[in-house]
Amino acid sequence: MSSSIVQNRLRKGRLFGSIFALAFAMLLTQACGTSAGTTASTGTGAAPAGTTKAAVPAALNYGYIGTSKLNFPGGAEGWGFYKGIIQEELKKHGITEVKLTAFPNGPDLSESLISGRLDFGSLGDTPAILAKSTGAKTRFITQGATDSIGYLIGRKNGPATLAELKGKTVTTQKGSFHHRYLAGLLKENNITDVKIVHMLRVDAEAALARGEIDAMTNTGVFALKQIDQGYPLIDDATKHPNLLGTSATVVSEEYLAKNPDFPKIWNEARLKALSDLKTKPAEYYKFLAELNNSTPELMEKVSPISGIKDVPFTDEGIKLLEGTKKFLVEEKLAEKDIDINQWILK
Repeated sequence: MSSSIVQNRLRKGRLFGSIFALAFAMLLTQACGTSAGTTASTGTGAAPAGTTKAAVPAALNYGYIGTSKLNFPGGAEGWGFYKGIIQEELKKHGITEVKLTAFPNGPDLSESLISGRLDFGSLGDTPAILAKSTGAKTRFITQGATDSIGYLIGRKNGPATLAELKGKTVTTQKGSFHHRYLAGLLKENNITDVKIVHMLRVDAEAALARGEIDAMTNTGVFALKQIDQGYPLIDDATKHPNLLGTSATVVSEEYLAKNPDFPKIWNEARLKALSDLKTKPAEYYKFLAELNNSTPELMEKVSPISGIKDVPFTDEGIKLLEGTKKFLVEEKLAEKDIDINQWILK
């Protein structure tokens, strides 16, 4: 399979190929993918005198990536919502209700953000960039993590090296951080004869177990569980620092017009939550274990508190972001180039 064919397959996987498709999505029911909504109330009373602005909507819609029955994300954001810290901070600024909605991957989240269902959301940098490249009216306000590791896991008794992937079928979540890692990995190793298929994690894990596919991308505790079960680790992004993923919290320009102070409000609330979880590491890892159906010990290994950034942006993170954007543009996966510095709102 030629490189151009692989690129065409990748482009077909994006969920942002058409503004008309996004407009149509607005007519669909609010259930997107396998998302689940949770309302995190901040109280029904008015905010303290002198802090409420009439233009600020009382309700806030937030999207995140996750499949846990607890309906919370991880990181400082998840801890803050779980403990009520963020709700209390937002309440001071007239936001009395927050609806949390989980999405299986970044492209689905971005689609809901573009269609107006969400006010802001946290996702991987790749789907956020791809959405922006199609003209999504968003601003980038927080890069909470800069070391997301992608893993390439093979089936048992199947390919165990990159060279053995020739002519094989590999699944990934197209348009996501997984996708960028896999595309970059194959390009770096000049591997073109690979069939790339879009599949969400749960489905891919089942297909790999049945031997229906030869390899899949995965992340975090889910990848480590597979390795412990005897699935071969073909590669991971720790060997390719340029392929590490970063997180992106983006807010719609429509919401910013109603609440221009939101980036400052959000980052201050997030920092307060981070400060709290740093004083309760054992409780935090237990919380993550519940989210991921894992153990605190394993969560400490794959999601250490030290990896959570205490500032909205770092030079290291922006450098990784620029590298990812450049790759997506050069490989014609992104619709057009974007100016990262213009996108970031500090």
